[in-house]
Amino acid sequence: MRGLGHVAIRVKNFQRSLQWYIDMLGLEEAFRLYRDDGTLMAIYLYINGDNFIELFEKPDGGEVVVPELGLVHVCLHVENLKQTLDELAARGLKPTGEPRRGRAGALQCWITDPDGNRIELMEMLPDSQQALFLKKEEGRRRPGSFVDGRPRPHGDI
Repeated sequence: MRGLGHVAIRVKNFQRSLQWYIDMLGLEEAFRLYRDDGTLMAIYLYINGDNFIELFEKPDGGEVVVPELGLVHVCLHVENLKQTLDELAARGLKPTGEPRRGRAGALQCWITDPDGNRIELMEMLPDSQQALFLKKEEGRRRPGSFVDGRPRPHGDI
């Protein structure tokens, strides 16, 4: 495995959500996928590297049901949480709470998209469990590095 390719999020309204992810988070529309009948199926938003968010619109009708199992939230890694929050505030977006250190030691803060999907903004601090694990694992082969029979460079997972 190389890494996480994309996270798919179901939204109520393509246009509203597309504008929010572009205007608030600064993501870029990468491409669209269409069904055989020509209707829009999904919109891919580019984050960076080979990371995307995929938006799917909720089909017309029916009640929105939040599952008890499955995706809980999406976490976006940021270099500087304070700077990111200042930029988001300038765009009119306020976090749902104050930044704090999470249980794993990273600095985190939460926002929600127009449909209430929770998004964690995380700054990985040098003493966080994530950073300590990555430092310990430097130079070691990652799980999945031989998935297709070819060794992968260290930059891949």
